[in-house]
Parts: sequence; structure tokens; C-alpha cells
Amino acid sequence: MGRPMTTPVERRRHRILVVEDEPGLAESVRYSLETEGFEVLVSESGVGGLESARVNQPDLVLLDLMLPGMSGLDVCRQIRYSSDVPIIMLTAKDAESDKVAGLELGADDYMTKPFSMRELTARIRAQLRRATKSGALSESNEVLRGGSIELDIDAHQTRVDGEAVELRPKEFELLESLMRRKNRLAARHTLIDEVWGPSYFGDTKTLDVHIKRLRQKLEQDPSVPTQIVTVRGLGYKFVDEQ
Repeated sequence: MGRPMTTPVERRRHRILVVEDEPGLAESVRYSLETEGFEVLVSESGVGGLESARVNQPDLVLLDLMLPGMSGLDVCRQIRYSSDVPIIMLTAKDAESDKVAGLELGADDYMTKPFSMRELTARIRAQLRRATKSGALSESNEVLRGGSIELDIDAHQTRVDGEAVELRPKEFELLESLMRRKNRLAARHTLIDEVWGPSYFGDTKTLDVHIKRLRQKLEQDPSVPTQIVTVRGLGYKFVDEQ
């Protein structure tokens, strides 16, 4: 008999702090991100957002520029004194000086209102991947599991029934996107945004080719997939019946 497999502790969902004083927008962002599998905290003021960042230790902060009591720029500056957490600025202003000021204070990205939730989600996942690769989130030991498949995010390793399987970078990112939506539809446009970026305008057949490669490497019978299944006309779904 071989050695018994160790079972890493599965990490909590990524925690996103939304600092936004427009209740309608804050609720829309919360709902969309929770649907995508994130844990979401909301604060409506700069002072409250700063305190929430200190107490709750989020994995990423969405920070409005115009806030009551303390501006988003001041919040960003204060957070950067003690934390390298990724920060995405949200602003209704399109002036270059505002964007530059936020980036110079340590923000990692910015989005101008109104924005697409698809693009926002893609940028959030991109920032979280960068933070993990740089070591900012490496202590999380995040492992995604479904059926016979294990995806070790921090070690960038894939296992099927305990055996290592080599995946190319895009294949790994695609499988991660699918597994984070376990048993839920992953729309084609969402997968393309997250894996190839919101500015990708290439042939969408690229997605289908990568799905085929994943099935060949992960499924017992790639011609009759049971874990990476097609939702006809809409996208794909990672199925875990356990």
C-alpha cells in the first residue's frame, strides 16, 4: 500500500472589503462578488473602511475616491503604512491627476464609474493572483477540491487521485476559475475575461481548446466528461457531486 494522502486545510473564501458610500452601488457590488464566491464586507465611510481594514484583514480593498469624513486617497495612504493588501480605486472622476495620485499612494489599479462587473471581477482575480505569487497571500495554503481533483493555488500544483498532473499556466488559471464556481455556471465571457483579460479580442475557440486539453488531462473519459461539463450555448460548469 502507498503512503496515505495528507489533506491540507481548505482556506476560507477570499475576503473583499468594499468602501463605497453609494448604497445602491455598494449592494450591487456585494451581490455580484458574493455570487462569484467571495466573502464581502462593506463600509460607507473612509474612517469606517480604515477600521474595517485593520480589524478584518481583507485580501483586497475596493476603495471609492470620494468618501465622507476621509477621502479615499487618505484611506489608501493610511492602509499602505501597515499593509500591502491589493487596493483597487473606484472613482467617478476621469481626470488623469486623480488616477495618478491614487497609484502614487500605493493603489494597485483603478476603475472609473460606471464600470462593468465582469471587468471588475476579472481585475480582482488578477490582483489576487499577483498577490499570491508575490507571497502576500502565500500563508493561506489555499487548496480547491472537487471529486478526484485537487488544485493547490499557492504551490501551483494539480493532483488527480493524489497523482501530480502538469498543467500549462492558462490551463491552471482556467481550472481555478471553474473550481471557484463549483456546481455553478461559468459563462464563456466570464472565463475569457478572467483567464485572458477583459481586453482580449482573439478567437473565442481558444477557450474551447483549453477546455478540451483540461478534459484530456483530468477526466477518466474525456469524450464523456463528468466534472468539466458543457452548458450548451452558455459556458461550462465544474461538477462536484460529493
